[in-house]
Amino acid sequence: MSLADAHAFAFSLAATLMVTIIIYRAGDGTMSVMPAAEYDGDADTIVGEIDPFA
Repeated sequence: MSLADAHAFAFSLAATLMVTIIIYRAGDGTMSVMPAAEYDGDADTIVGEIDPFA
């Protein structure tokens, strides 16, 4: 997924679920998103964060 697609998906998830969503680069170079509370990977792979309360 491209960065633009990941950002749009993360924004949609954050607004729907009302949780902080992170955008990260997976090991194969692709972009992905997931709730911040569930992420336990390397902090260096995080590309962005969408906080619906900010």
